[in-house]
Amino acid sequence: MLIGVIADDFTGASDIANTLAKGISDEGGLRTSQYLGVPQQDPAPDEEACVIALKSRSIPPAEAVAQSLQALEWLRRHGCRQVIFKYCSTFDSTPEGNIGPVGEALARVLGVRGVVACPAFPAAGRTVYQGHLFVQDRLLNESGLENHPINPMTDADLRRWLKQQCATPVGFVPAGVVSSGPEAVKTALEAAAGRGETLVIVDAIGDADLITIATACAGQPLITGGSGIALGLPRNFILIGAARGSAPQASAVSGPEAILAGSCSGRTREQVEHHARLHPTLALDVGAIVEERLKPEEAVLFLRENEGRAPLAFTSADPATVVEIQARYGAARASAAIDGFFGKVARQLVAGGVRRLIVAGGETSGAVVSALELGPLAIGREIDPGVPVLLSKAGPRMALALKSGNFGAVDFFDKALARMEAAE
Repeated sequence: MLIGVIADDFTGASDIANTLAKGISDEGGLRTSQYLGVPQQDPAPDEEACVIALKSRSIPPAEAVAQSLQALEWLRRHGCRQVIFKYCSTFDSTPEGNIGPVGEALARVLGVRGVVACPAFPAAGRTVYQGHLFVQDRLLNESGLENHPINPMTDADLRRWLKQQCATPVGFVPAGVVSSGPEAVKTALEAAAGRGETLVIVDAIGDADLITIATACAGQPLITGGSGIALGLPRNFILIGAARGSAPQASAVSGPEAILAGSCSGRTREQVEHHARLHPTLALDVGAIVEERLKPEEAVLFLRENEGRAPLAFTSADPATVVEIQARYGAARASAAIDGFFGKVARQLVAGGVRRLIVAGGETSGAVVSALELGPLAIGREIDPGVPVLLSKAGPRMALALKSGNFGAVDFFDKALARMEAAE
């Protein structure tokens, strides 16, 4: 195993698995598998990259640290050469954690400081400049993420945000150093380590910057960031002959389909609205779910009756409605009820023969794949930046797409179903 990833949610895991499997242009990537939780089995002999998907982004920091260290222990036991702690490209966290506590805990076990912390993903409009995170042309706290129902991001200054979470100083490598090349970045990280800085925010405004950072990190035991940080890492291993370079698998999965959307992001709401113009959709009443007046069987019946027409069931709501729901039922209760509902729906759908399943939203995706207990997943072709087709390795042949709330084009759902059926 060359690279092992500890991802703090399920959509983010498939995002970085896609980056590792795809690699850069004609060079190819690594033979990559995604695991749902810390694996109970050994990796396959031909796996060059293993991505462990945890559901640790929004749990108490101590629990997130414990789960992440369990994942690290498994990776080290199987000879992993380089570890990536993957978090959201919008740095979803609270002033208490979990990015800082987990990052520092992993660094402590691995005995390193001066560790890159870079959530940039330019292909999806996430860039870091002067230590501030942008979404497209807006500062993070002006991009709509300030209304996130679980982890509202109210400050775009990553150094200031991360300092609240960390026990050790937070470093910074500005864009001017990154543009000077890999050696300059490596020197800056070594200097940060000498100052006792464990995590170091590094600017990146384009893919070229991410490749520079990756080159500087060749041989480093630990890197942290969004999926973009992995863009140039396969090349490091290909250049030294440790990896052969490969391409993601084609899908060629047909059969009944269903779409589940639990994200409240602006992009997902646009995608739901667009999809509803030509396909059957069912709006799920969150209050009825929480109060158990709406049963999973009702959603399953709607989706099964509309097979072949790309049916969609959703709880996605605007920020004002989300605030009202949280005030009425409590955020934790509402979230747990929705997750449980979608998990039961997914289990019944797959048991009934659904073989193509799309899920929008990180928390919803985590609930669904946990309920399905699919085992390791192979990485298929990319649908949109950051979202690949995932293919089951055991049990019935299935294709999944786990979409982070803000990812994907407006017609993502149709594109995903078409990509799942594509043999090339």
